[in-house]
Amino acid sequence: MTVCLFDAYGTLLDVHSAVKQHAEALGPQAESISALWRSKQLEYSWVHGLMGQHQDFWTLTQRALDHALAVYGIGDEAIRSNLLDAYLNLEAYPDAVAFLQHLKDNDIPTGILSNGSPDMLEPAVKAAGLSELLDTVLSIEEIGIYKPDPRVYQMACERFSVVPSSVIFMSSNPWDAAGAALFGFRVIWVNRNGMPQEYPDSPPLDELEDLSALANLLD
Repeated sequence: MTVCLFDAYGTLLDVHSAVKQHAEALGPQAESISALWRSKQLEYSWVHGLMGQHQDFWTLTQRALDHALAVYGIGDEAIRSNLLDAYLNLEAYPDAVAFLQHLKDNDIPTGILSNGSPDMLEPAVKAAGLSELLDTVLSIEEIGIYKPDPRVYQMACERFSVVPSSVIFMSSNPWDAAGAALFGFRVIWVNRNGMPQEYPDSPPLDELEDLSALANLLD
């Protein structure tokens, strides 16, 4: 059995759509705020993991936003609240919706494997219209350790009762793609931003700019 698993944030869900919804209120620094918010969100997950002090991703997402807003001198609580609400209602990439529908039509098991906490993922998946297109949504909160720790990828194998080589894993995050490839997943790096390869020792099976071409690749 082949299973198709996806990272959520940046792969299926546009992490920058929250700020885009409130770009006017944030002004010309909106794009920079969004980039800093995302980078700190990831940095905090890795640092807490290395310290052995796990915090759920929603807590880290809020702390990362607080840092980004502070850097740019924004102290409006209403803006903060609106941005966090928007993060629970991120937009799905159109190519992601179409590809998930293709997999469902062909009875291929699908799931999300995410660093996100359940109280983030559930509303986001529902708001993006993905609930009926996924067989399961797996959060690292089940084991309390963030990707790219191999225990996260093993958790997915155990959930589906498959070996790593039976999993096709798609992620837009190069560090996630590298970790999954090293674990033994068949990895497709969804390189939405056209970035150079960062981890040559753990190359993905393939590299695509979005998910639209995958239907033909997997048929």
